[in-house]
Amino acid sequence: MTDTMPQSLAADIVPSYVCGAWWTPPQGTTGTSIRDTSTGAEIARVSSEGLDTARVIEYARTVGRDGLGALTIHQRALKLKELALYLNEHKQSLYDLSMANGATKGDCFFDVDGGIGVLFTMSSKGRRELPNSNVIIDGAVEPMSKDGSFIGEHIYSRIPGVTVEINAFNFPVWGMLEKFAPAFVAGVPSIVKPATPTSNITAACVKLIIDSGILPEGSLQLIAGSARDLLDHLDYRDMVTFTGSKATADRLRQHPNVQEGGVRFTAEADSLNAAILGSDVTPEAPEFPTFIRAVANEMQVKAGQKCTAIRRVIVPHALVEPVVDALAARLAEKVTVGDPRVEGTTMGALASFEQLRDVRAAVDSLVAAGGQIAYGSNAWDAEQRGAFLSPVVLKWDDNRVEALHSTEAFGPVTSVLGYDTVAEAVELAAMGDGSLVATVCSYDMGEAGELARGIAGYHGRIHMLNRDNARTSTGHGAPLPTLVHGGPGRAGGGEELGGVRGIKHYMQRTAIQGTPDLLTAVTGQWHRGAAQNRVGDPAFGGTPEGENGAIHPFRKSLETLQIGDAFVSGLRQATEQEITDFANTTGDVFYAHTDPVAAAVNPFFPGIVAHGYLLVSWAAGLFVAPGRSAVYANYGMENLRFITPVGIDDSIRVELTAKRITPRETEDYGEVVWDALLLNQNEEIVATYDVLTLVAKREEQALGGENTAQ
Repeated sequence: MTDTMPQSLAADIVPSYVCGAWWTPPQGTTGTSIRDTSTGAEIARVSSEGLDTARVIEYARTVGRDGLGALTIHQRALKLKELALYLNEHKQSLYDLSMANGATKGDCFFDVDGGIGVLFTMSSKGRRELPNSNVIIDGAVEPMSKDGSFIGEHIYSRIPGVTVEINAFNFPVWGMLEKFAPAFVAGVPSIVKPATPTSNITAACVKLIIDSGILPEGSLQLIAGSARDLLDHLDYRDMVTFTGSKATADRLRQHPNVQEGGVRFTAEADSLNAAILGSDVTPEAPEFPTFIRAVANEMQVKAGQKCTAIRRVIVPHALVEPVVDALAARLAEKVTVGDPRVEGTTMGALASFEQLRDVRAAVDSLVAAGGQIAYGSNAWDAEQRGAFLSPVVLKWDDNRVEALHSTEAFGPVTSVLGYDTVAEAVELAAMGDGSLVATVCSYDMGEAGELARGIAGYHGRIHMLNRDNARTSTGHGAPLPTLVHGGPGRAGGGEELGGVRGIKHYMQRTAIQGTPDLLTAVTGQWHRGAAQNRVGDPAFGGTPEGENGAIHPFRKSLETLQIGDAFVSGLRQATEQEITDFANTTGDVFYAHTDPVAAAVNPFFPGIVAHGYLLVSWAAGLFVAPGRSAVYANYGMENLRFITPVGIDDSIRVELTAKRITPRETEDYGEVVWDALLLNQNEEIVATYDVLTLVAKREEQALGGENTAQ
């Protein structure tokens, strides 16, 4: 392998980036040609001939994993943000290469800016919703013994291997980054295998990433060319994420290391997505032009080469002709096919000449099966140099022809078919055997709900559209990093993106069982019943503040605060006058707090009881340290539950324990979650909740400040 950086990614051979260096095959290797899809000129060649893939995988398992493992989730997430900002400044070079592949400026926005947007989103979600550690707790503790000495819960930790990301040709930047970003936050190194026709664009993006110097070495590698024996060297520790055709996904699933060796495999495949127009919609309704715009847009963006594009337009029988006519008019007005570098072009060429051949063959098959071309042409112009194809709209006399629901022309091609009832519309959508996304366009809330519920089991996402969100909708074909992307059946059965769900795809969920102390040791989060450093009332096991250096935990910054540091208060008695005053002051005059006769017949209360929020207020008064404090602010509560009512003359006390500490990487404070336990005079649990605070990283930051956590 060579350790020299190629001077240009527009050179004869598209290089791979492996084992910390750029690599090209031996001199004289022919490779596969990449051609400018508007002019036919060769712009690059691709080959991985002679590449030692076993060494690439081993490099990821060692150097890549070590570098990522040295960082926390938040630190990795911050690097994604830094990388997104860098790519934003250098994206024009990616635009230029993409236009030679038929992408218009709008297509580039979907691919390049969309990919950069995923980096921003995964960075934000990782820092806001996940701990600043490498273990994620999943769900609540499960008690497994009466005395609380044996408990269980679930955790996520990164898979012990690597992820191989096999991407489709249509989104060479977004397709890579939407897999890489969550894997990187999870701490798993990526080996990217782009599709050959656009591998030069992916390589250019990887070059920018490597040039930035932001990522740990080995966290990202690129194989340009055939994957060859890549899966032969994977095992149960590893994961393969695939985007592409169903046929290729099915073939990869048959690999022995997937079938028998335990390699995790997830696929997002092409599908015959549908758009359904509700029976309430007329040509005069606002939903009608909104629906037409949605369908036409999906045919135009990326020249219809999207796994989410609308292939079947399902409309009431009476609207088939109006929809075809309106769609034809919209396409004729808005779509100008040509070289994206020429002013006025709104739809470029297909991604390769092979792709053009395949799409034209699929259209011919649909016509042979009974489809009628109502707009556009599938004819070939002998003098045409580029891989151009005009939009094609087909209509059908028989809406149940097998080819209509199984043959995908992966280009600017769609079919319009009619239905009579909502049940039939659902049935027709389901005949696609599983899809990534469907649009339901209706202003009848009852029918919209019926359609969505009917097709939900066959789809990974449902895009609900009407006049109220026509201007704000992100569109049918735009997978969002905050929501899952994938679908059942033909669509691959996999799932990607989805915010922190996408990050957890690259992690292993494990059930752990043991004592509260053991689970605290594993997770870094205090569990009720684990050891505490108790300060406060000696009657309840606390050490008085100041005695033997005991410090109230609220006075500790993150420099000295430890998980398990706790404050235990004395008892505070509830009086009828205080309960009455709280009711009158707040206006919360619910009868259980104000009417002794009515309260006495309530099956849950012994008579007049204190308000739950009064108890929470008293608890704050019991646990807050007076005077200066390292706590900057209380920003909320979580998981509040009232368990035992507190009547007149009952008493409560509080135990407050530092449960989770999350320093913020870029701020002078961090987040501390405190476990709050309210008990009555009989040691019965009154209430439980988590108190959320912002705490200074260092004591001197809080000097002179007043406590604001009340």
